[in-house]
Amino acid sequence: MSDPTLHLIVRRMTWEAEGVLSVELARPDGKPLPAWTPGAHIDVHVGGQVRQYSLCGDPHDADVYRIGVLNEPASRGGSRHVHTRLRPGQPVTVSEPRNHFALEDAAGYVFVAGGIGITPLLAMAREAARRGAAWRMVYGGRSRASMAFTPELAALGGDVTLVPQDERGHIDLDTALADLPTGTLVYSCGPEPLLAAVEERCPQDRLRLERFSAPAVERTGDDEAFEVEFRTSGVTLTVGAGTSVIDAAESAGLTVESSCREGICGSCETRVLDGTPDHRDFLLSEAERAAGTTMMICVSRCASGRLVLDL
Repeated sequence: MSDPTLHLIVRRMTWEAEGVLSVELARPDGKPLPAWTPGAHIDVHVGGQVRQYSLCGDPHDADVYRIGVLNEPASRGGSRHVHTRLRPGQPVTVSEPRNHFALEDAAGYVFVAGGIGITPLLAMAREAARRGAAWRMVYGGRSRASMAFTPELAALGGDVTLVPQDERGHIDLDTALADLPTGTLVYSCGPEPLLAAVEERCPQDRLRLERFSAPAVERTGDDEAFEVEFRTSGVTLTVGAGTSVIDAAESAGLTVESSCREGICGSCETRVLDGTPDHRDFLLSEAERAAGTTMMICVSRCASGRLVLDL
């Protein structure tokens, strides 16, 4: 299921920290943008690629989308394009916002941010403050100079602990996650080592994560071929053991919205009309997996021999 695209312009670019630019996007005609909620991200078409960026502005401001972009020289080029080529006034194509990391209602929140992982959590902290909910944040980064949006966090009035690694080492997760009050949810976004460490220390029913990349997963046994009917397109084909559903669809000439190809962005989420998916993504909840009504066709496969998809 692809999202409608929006043709926006860069309204403003601001240095938020060492190596971090915020980019404000707006409609050329100034009309309101589609609504979003904290934790949402948009797909941004930059430098011939599609990259996901969390919205870090205020959902109550319908005039602008704001993203934070870290300059990563080792990346596939999206961030470099933003930092070296993108400028105010230029056009940018993006998807409408979607949210697989929503801020659920809770008695309180603990936010654990690592590096540029602050972007979705900033919007969440702003919303928690607006709701009057109890919240605190632990935010780690390489150095104070590299940690973006710290003045905005301070202005929210919550319990914010900054942990620059060059001054204080790594976040003390044992302390940060000890004695969680009843009804408190933990939200974390950042590098995989941080998320893995948070997972080790936090009950799964209290934890919500958003990943930059898919963690390594060891699987036993070989994949098997299965049949897929793309009902809307009228195409039926066999997906081989070494082929993904999305690769098979594209080989058959079908157009599929996709980006990460790792099961972490949600851009290729597709409705399942019949059959049982073998879910291998890192987005769907256990309840969503059990329902089997959608699947991420970049990584997930079939557990029933045949699938019928709304594509």
